[in-house]
Amino acid sequence: MAKNNAPNRSGLIIYGRHAVMAALLNPKRQINKLLVTKENFNEVKDKAPQNFINIVDRKEIEKLLPQDAVHQGFAAYAKELESIAVEDIIKLAEGRERCHILVLDQVTDPQNIGAIIRSCAAFGTLALIVQDKNSPSETGAMAKASVGAIETLPICRATNLSRTIQQLQEAGFWAIGMDGSADTTIDKISKAGKNIIVMGSEGKGMRRLVEENCDIIVKLQISNKVESLNVSTAAAIALYEMNKE
Repeated sequence: MAKNNAPNRSGLIIYGRHAVMAALLNPKRQINKLLVTKENFNEVKDKAPQNFINIVDRKEIEKLLPQDAVHQGFAAYAKELESIAVEDIIKLAEGRERCHILVLDQVTDPQNIGAIIRSCAAFGTLALIVQDKNSPSETGAMAKASVGAIETLPICRATNLSRTIQQLQEAGFWAIGMDGSADTTIDKISKAGKNIIVMGSEGKGMRRLVEENCDIIVKLQISNKVESLNVSTAAAIALYEMNKE
């Protein structure tokens, strides 16, 4: 099999069967080099140029990845996906009577973000917005945790989350902040119209200015035996609630 020694310009390596196969199907994803084990060649042979495919030993893939990364014999050198603008999200929402987007304020763990992206895809979230400075760049762990959903969910990296929320409000969105100390639970509010769900990091929560720009603050209805949930779990429950009829 011919070798392709194209450099990995972004330093991003996507790994895992679902993550790599989804990347191959995404026309917006630039892949520079594909590594697969011999038994996986048939799965990719018709989805990439032959000179991009490298048949390798599993250990060769393991050398490229973090310890204990589960790659299943698939890895791809790729370029990060481009961020969309808030104006693009507003256009996506045009003509929709009902939709929701998710905003993450200072959530920094790539695997949590990947799991949240998967939940966004599962519950029909229109787009995800993260802060450019305080959110990690796309990583292989994030793509793996998303099980390929990162290839289909529009993601916006905003410089100023407060201003971004204001822009969306001006376009007809209602901002719903999540905070465990709120009086109202998310299941009690209307899900009609266009909504923004805003979630902060575990422990710190939303920053003051971000919270002040929300129209309402709500919480999840959980037992008082538990102080809080992992942010990816909380996001999944909140998005499930927003997706209800």
